[in-house]
Amino acid sequence: MSNTILNELSADEWDEQNFPRAEENEFDRVVERAISRRGFLGGALAFGSGAAVMGTGILGLTASEAKASVSRFAFTPIPTHTDSTVHVPEGYNWKILTSWGDPLIEGAEAFNDETGGSAASSDKVFGENTDGMENFVYQGKQLLAINHEFATRKLNLPLNEEGIPKSAEDVLKLQNLQGASVIEVEDSENGWQIVKGSRFNRRITHNTPMKLAGPAVGHPLMQTAADPAGVQSLGTFNNCGSGKTPWGTYLTCEENFNGYFGETDAAPVARLDGVDAGYKRYGLSKDGWGYEYHKFDERFDTAKNPNEPHRMGWIVEIDPTDPTSTPVKHTALGRFKHENAEAVLAPDRRVVVYMGDDERGEFMYRFVSNGVYTPGQSTDGLLDDGILYVAKFNDDLTGEWLPLTPQSTGMDAAEILIFSRLAGSAVGATTMDRPEWISTNPNEVEAYCCLTNNKNRGVKPNAGGDDTSVNGPNPRETNNYGQIVRWRPHNEDHASDTFDWDLYVMAGNPTVHDGPNAGSDNIHAGNMFNSPDGMAFDENGLVWIQTDGNDSNEGDFAGMGNNQMLVGDPVSGEIARFMTGPNGCEVTGLTWSADRRSMFVGIQHPGGNWPDGGKLPRSSVIVIKRDDDGVIG
Repeated sequence: MSNTILNELSADEWDEQNFPRAEENEFDRVVERAISRRGFLGGALAFGSGAAVMGTGILGLTASEAKASVSRFAFTPIPTHTDSTVHVPEGYNWKILTSWGDPLIEGAEAFNDETGGSAASSDKVFGENTDGMENFVYQGKQLLAINHEFATRKLNLPLNEEGIPKSAEDVLKLQNLQGASVIEVEDSENGWQIVKGSRFNRRITHNTPMKLAGPAVGHPLMQTAADPAGVQSLGTFNNCGSGKTPWGTYLTCEENFNGYFGETDAAPVARLDGVDAGYKRYGLSKDGWGYEYHKFDERFDTAKNPNEPHRMGWIVEIDPTDPTSTPVKHTALGRFKHENAEAVLAPDRRVVVYMGDDERGEFMYRFVSNGVYTPGQSTDGLLDDGILYVAKFNDDLTGEWLPLTPQSTGMDAAEILIFSRLAGSAVGATTMDRPEWISTNPNEVEAYCCLTNNKNRGVKPNAGGDDTSVNGPNPRETNNYGQIVRWRPHNEDHASDTFDWDLYVMAGNPTVHDGPNAGSDNIHAGNMFNSPDGMAFDENGLVWIQTDGNDSNEGDFAGMGNNQMLVGDPVSGEIARFMTGPNGCEVTGLTWSADRRSMFVGIQHPGGNWPDGGKLPRSSVIVIKRDDDGVIG
């Protein structure tokens, strides 16, 4: 998720400003709880022996064994940087693949640095603020599917004061610059380029027709005046992280959809039971985030269309190999602020999808299909028929997946999915420090989740009033640095309902702090970072970590420099810095070419005049290669 969304406020900060939580700092209870777990916090977790961070006999090596191991990294780690360019290790190079506004589809105009491009071309150019991405190989061609998380109004509408939309045309331009792109790319003598005129090149926007699928389809809460049956929708919104299905389709994840809605003074349409409570839990307000959609497109006016927000916040499946296909919103995967979707097969070939809800104090989820995946057979319904679970982490380093059913929640099957957050609260799920990207190790049956940060940990409850005192995987109050939790399912089965967990790393600053905020044993002055966000494993089992944090390089964050990409070894616990981005950016989105000799990386909301020195900074996808053209990772 962007660290500088709209008016210099993050999505969480905007929610807090408009929906303030009770100032409930139960400090005495927090301290008592921490003391009762002193053996856990004081040694086994992160600040003494390193046993839980580096692994015990359950999940990896001891700290001493880790330190004695040989590095598997094929590069010399780089220092931090604070300038406005990209840095990679010696022996590597990078170049721009494409930037916001580049023509993608026939008829598109060249990028205009004065206007940010025209509304007429906005659905034919590469969108803004690249995020999750995946590479697909089809008929010998390489197809990148790439998210466009949000629009930066001041850049997209530079001629408007403060970038405020003044017309339906302005709103349409913003709507078109978000969503997703599918592009064919090829490696030529001039390096990687978009194949102009490819039949696969496609833009998916806030107005692209979508099919609704799964248990929530047709429910009264999904019905609108434009779609009384509740079976179809328009557009995909705030597309953050991504995923790939075993059968080769793209999963794009809707995150902060709540910011696109507002309310005019039109006579309000009656709302069904539960709608207002859902608005509060999901952060919908009368004014929105400044997109002004509701003033020019009544679909986003909740006075007229109170159910429209229920048609967003889902995971959307896109077939990148068929540009005529209709994307599908899978309601069985739940509705919340999705970060990414990590799909993996259980031993019996049921499909398991791990998902995080990116807001302070929200939950981690898992979907397990009832059907099994068989290559060559139809996959229809695999993501529509199954059980949604939510994670419960215990302080003894065990955990369980709690099923969200009518029996466990007291809600009907469709309401569980439409209001998944409420269902998670009903069963007592563990509140987490902003669960973002989840990734599974291709060589071990284990999964990792970036817990980005949470300044409210131990300070006040989440939007549903759930307790956010320190707990097992979230052991620091006012957590400004973040951590990565990992778990190993019992019986080496991702469909198992129980697991063991530990912390792979606690980010921190050992040059400023002692104790918990210095970070775990595998953090030192040469690799420190804050706010892990994006994450992906390579085929060798190394985990690549991307950050979206504070790049002020001051105070608690002194010496951390710009946001960056690091690589970690789950076996040894070693972490090293591989890349730094330009000042002001988030590094997000990562995939590899088919031959693994090229790495595609996203640079979102860069500052200054990156990358081309123009008046408007432009989010971009870069390509990183080795000078010797060797495999990366």
